[in-house]
Amino acid sequence: MLSSSDFASASWELVVRVDHEIEKQLKDITLRVSGDLHIGGVMLKLVEQMNIAQDWSDFALWWEQKRCWLLKTHWTLDKCGVQADANLLFTPQHKMLRLRLPNAKTVRLRVSFSAVVFKAVADICKVLNIRRPEELSLLKPSGDYSKKKKKKDKNNKEPVIEDVLNLDSSSTSSGSPVSPGLYSKTMTPTYDPINGMPALSTMTWFGDSPLTEQNCNVLAFSQPPPSPDVLADMFQPRSLVDKAKMNAGWLDSSRSLMEQNIQEDEQLLLRFKYYTFFDLNPKYHISKLSQCADIQDFATKSEVDEVEAALSSLEVTLEGGKADNTLEDITDIPKLADYLKLFRPKKLMLKAFKQYWFVFKDTSIAYFKNKELEQGEPIEKLNIRGCEIAPDVNVAGRKFGIKLLIPVADGMNEVYLRCDHEDQYARWMAACILASKGKTMADSSYQPEVISILSFLKMKNRNSSPLVASSMESMDMNPECLVSPRCAKKHKSKQLAARILEAHHNVAQMPLVEAKLQFIQAWQSLPEFGLTYYLVRFKGSKKDDILGVSYNRLIRIDAVTGIPVTTWRFSNMKQWNVNWEIRQVAIEFDQNVSIAFTCLSADCKIVHEYIGGYIFLSTRSKDQNETLDEDLFHKLTGGQD
Repeated sequence: MLSSSDFASASWELVVRVDHEIEKQLKDITLRVSGDLHIGGVMLKLVEQMNIAQDWSDFALWWEQKRCWLLKTHWTLDKCGVQADANLLFTPQHKMLRLRLPNAKTVRLRVSFSAVVFKAVADICKVLNIRRPEELSLLKPSGDYSKKKKKKDKNNKEPVIEDVLNLDSSSTSSGSPVSPGLYSKTMTPTYDPINGMPALSTMTWFGDSPLTEQNCNVLAFSQPPPSPDVLADMFQPRSLVDKAKMNAGWLDSSRSLMEQNIQEDEQLLLRFKYYTFFDLNPKYHISKLSQCADIQDFATKSEVDEVEAALSSLEVTLEGGKADNTLEDITDIPKLADYLKLFRPKKLMLKAFKQYWFVFKDTSIAYFKNKELEQGEPIEKLNIRGCEIAPDVNVAGRKFGIKLLIPVADGMNEVYLRCDHEDQYARWMAACILASKGKTMADSSYQPEVISILSFLKMKNRNSSPLVASSMESMDMNPECLVSPRCAKKHKSKQLAARILEAHHNVAQMPLVEAKLQFIQAWQSLPEFGLTYYLVRFKGSKKDDILGVSYNRLIRIDAVTGIPVTTWRFSNMKQWNVNWEIRQVAIEFDQNVSIAFTCLSADCKIVHEYIGGYIFLSTRSKDQNETLDEDLFHKLTGGQD
């Protein structure tokens, strides 16, 4: 038995600073504790000593020197390593944060500063009704962005007032207790199956809060194009190095906001981090298409017709009959055979195409000198599985090309195919896209892919008409606000306006969802789509290079010319690791190919997380339920610091 004097000698004083909203300032509370007291006991002593009746369930202890949360309340002070010199802060885990969304709208809402960023982003997306939160993350604005904004604000005589939508449901200014609000664990959100909006039962949670159906719609819609003055205030990267600097701000998904020195009410950017969009299909995700009633009715009828046609085909098939849209026999894989032109780029050589007879079967392309030699040995056989496929198209110039990047031991070989017309291009391009994924033309997605490509070409086709000319005269448009600065320098304002109206004329009668998907498809066809850039120094190199990270490959790019040097695909990757002492990323590929590099524009943890994140997203399957394997994500991206 210990005497009272022995107990007093075994205990010690611990000073805890309390972040209380009523007091409006930090208050120090001195407790007498012992090493065997658990964290929950410390918080209980704090609440009892303050003697303030309120809900303290959101409060937790933050250790300032170690920059970590003490969330395991059953651990003792000795196990946590807390001693008398520890600076502890008793503070709410959920704090206000300003988020700038991809549609340029800024919202202010309460976010968990104690949960890892991966979990915090999932909670944010649930509140904002954004699906697939694993594709997004939080980005801290770069220094160049902040400097330019401050410089512009300094020159303005009047302060710039930002339009912020406040989604905070708790009334903290009046001194009332903080309600759990959006973060109550007993609440399960329900969504309207038709338009995806929060159902009425979900809306009743928020009561008089700003998160009403009207504000949800405001967040869902794209904002109007910014004015030239606003564009001038925005930081726009001019080079790959500038883009690399911007990507240094991605937060670590395996650590909390507090651990990464994010302050309360700070502004962060909510952005799509990974450019691999899952289940992007309008048949499963229907929203309000347009304010125009006839377009709405047309879209609804077409969707019903598609469903009825599919049900009729299924009924006929089950009865042993033969449906109208005959399915191809899976044992008889279709093939393509036609004359195409081929070009292999070489140094100091003009781009000259030569015609051959091509045969596409399974996932391979063989070409011969002419059609009569098809039964013999081909000049070469190209295996398309695992290749990178890119369009090389100029509809106005009647150029329909396909760029193939074929993986080899030391990178990728370029091969260009040239088609004669749209139909030929659509069939061969669709076959190449499927073959790169290991699928043949017998797959059910081949015909839809052909139709999608033809529809995309039609959208890009220039169609000047009197309607477009009259629209130019009546429409007040600033073309420079709708295109990139590089494009604006190449063309005059009237030329840009005409091209924009021609493109709009091609999509004006489309339902809204289809038009958005066409826009995404056009975006995905750009050469630099989905590439995230970092400035690196490869092992053994004396100069800096740009590393491009995509959903399926890594690209080494010359930092001066911007020309790709080598490409490595994730499908050929055997393993990757990080030497945390020298901050070096090392990757091994098939055929004894290995690379190593240090990151100059960002922490190597960010690149490591990108690689692991894309591999994690590739494991998603439509057969799985909506629950994400968070443990697998952290296993692939966390690393060991």
